[in-house]
Amino acid sequence: MVARRNIIIIIIIVVTIVILLMRLFFIQVLDESYKITAANNAFRYDVEYPARGIIYDRNKNILVENTTTYDIMITPRELKDIDTAELCTIFRLSPEEVKNIFKDLGRNRSYRAFTFLKQVAPERYAMFKERADRFPGFYAVVRTMRVYPRKVGGNVLGYIKEADTATINRNQYYKSGDYIGCTGIEESYEEVLRGKKGLSIYLRDSRNRIVEPYEGGRLDTSAVSGKNITSSIDADLQEYVQLLMQNKVGSVVAIEPSTGEILALVSSPTFDPALLSGLNRGQNFNALDSDPTHPLYNRAIMSRQPPGSTFKLVNGLIALQEETLTTTTHYHCGGRYPYGKGVGCHGHLSPVNFTNSIMVSCNSYYCHVFRNILENKKYSSTGLALDAWREKVQRFGFARKLGIDLPGEKEGIIASKQMYDKRYGENRWNPLTVISLAIGQGEIVTTILQLANMCATIANKGYYYIPHIVKAVGDGEKIAPEYYEKQYCGIDEKYFDHTIQGMYMAVNGIGTAWRVRLPDIELCGKTGTAENPHGKNHSVFVCFAPKNNPKIAVAALIENSGAGASFAAPVSALTVEKYLKGKISRTDLEQFMLGLDLVTNNPLYARK
Repeated sequence: MVARRNIIIIIIIVVTIVILLMRLFFIQVLDESYKITAANNAFRYDVEYPARGIIYDRNKNILVENTTTYDIMITPRELKDIDTAELCTIFRLSPEEVKNIFKDLGRNRSYRAFTFLKQVAPERYAMFKERADRFPGFYAVVRTMRVYPRKVGGNVLGYIKEADTATINRNQYYKSGDYIGCTGIEESYEEVLRGKKGLSIYLRDSRNRIVEPYEGGRLDTSAVSGKNITSSIDADLQEYVQLLMQNKVGSVVAIEPSTGEILALVSSPTFDPALLSGLNRGQNFNALDSDPTHPLYNRAIMSRQPPGSTFKLVNGLIALQEETLTTTTHYHCGGRYPYGKGVGCHGHLSPVNFTNSIMVSCNSYYCHVFRNILENKKYSSTGLALDAWREKVQRFGFARKLGIDLPGEKEGIIASKQMYDKRYGENRWNPLTVISLAIGQGEIVTTILQLANMCATIANKGYYYIPHIVKAVGDGEKIAPEYYEKQYCGIDEKYFDHTIQGMYMAVNGIGTAWRVRLPDIELCGKTGTAENPHGKNHSVFVCFAPKNNPKIAVAALIENSGAGASFAAPVSALTVEKYLKGKISRTDLEQFMLGLDLVTNNPLYARK
């Protein structure tokens, strides 16, 4: 037994030695990359940076492209006497600036290259190139800088910045001085847009002069440009909605219901994306970051607000599906829901059925509707009925991230049994305790993206496609498969006709949005007023058109402005008309919105 054990130990030792010898042979003889790294001072490595992919809108208009710039590099060990006066002339630097740059190098005399100047314009580089022989140790690396033909979509496009230490430590692709996409499409599609760096290796002689490409260039690699991206954004529509939202705080999202493609995504105030490109990026970023209106904050996917009466559409559909409501059910409204603490309502015709309740946005009607949902006898308790309701609400895309291909999306909040048991105690609350949920208030907050998606779901009569901002990558490559799959909300198609008719009558009948009806466009909409404890109420509106063949669904929220019909409805209706017709007939609405300033004299947005 002992002899056998010794043999096994000997075999293990021999195998280990053989593996180590094979590895050393591979490293020292076969794998030239180790040889190159070990003999670092005998080589110079020139990185070739790829051009970043271009971003287009859905109509192939360029949103983001590149311009050539140059980083001027210095190799400290190769530096000799430098004519600093001439250096100052070429690059328009002061003697003090040059002195500080060299001072930062200190006694560094390595062969590792350092950046002397970043993003030098082509005309400055041309002057340098003519006199390059007078500056030993200096050389240039070709880089690109993002440029923006139009001042649209700052929050959609994102920007690029220099990779920080954490990124470099986390991802070995990035080295000091590399750029990386930050926010927006630039971040979401970074690996597609960035391309692949190239590398040239040169051999030095005994005097450290570059003599030839190492191994005749056999180990060199060429840079591969990033892939272009076609976004779903309509640049003309995006630009127009940004104009309408000038001097207002809020967001607008427009979706093509048949695909889930986002036609416009505006967070206001916005910013010119060119501000975050070039040498002044840091200074401009600090100014934007300290702005009290927070233009860098993408309200469309991050800001969570009560949906107000727009949420009545969801409660109505769930009640129809649960059969606690029929389309012919009537309720009387005397100006308020009379039970519990009561919920006020505005003056309108009464009693109303389901379709007319949407048209006039009756609060009392939906208090009855929601109470019946929670008192449904198929559930043994109010808490279980609430959680069943919550699950159905989530199927519309609420209380979770929809999965848009932009970073930073928030999920929203929908009330649950657990939430109320913790607050009030188990079995110590009832439907009247939480009746504000009936009208989209209370423990319910959503994003404008989620409301636009809800509207697209109704337009499609029961399903949606996950909203996305990119149509195609490269030469028509498809995006992720989940963006092509129908997401069903679990409501039978037959219930949507009555809902849509109510939305149609809200605009084209004697409903709450009659002021924004459009000639020759069957606009279907729903107003909402979101209560705001910090100031005026938020104005909310959702709509789609045309009624029978929807091409666009829109949701808008304007903060601290008032009722949904007053402000969010006009901007939404104009968005629809601009997209469908390419021109505006309701110039009265347009002039009203263009002249509206809700920021300048608002103390909420004043600098501290």
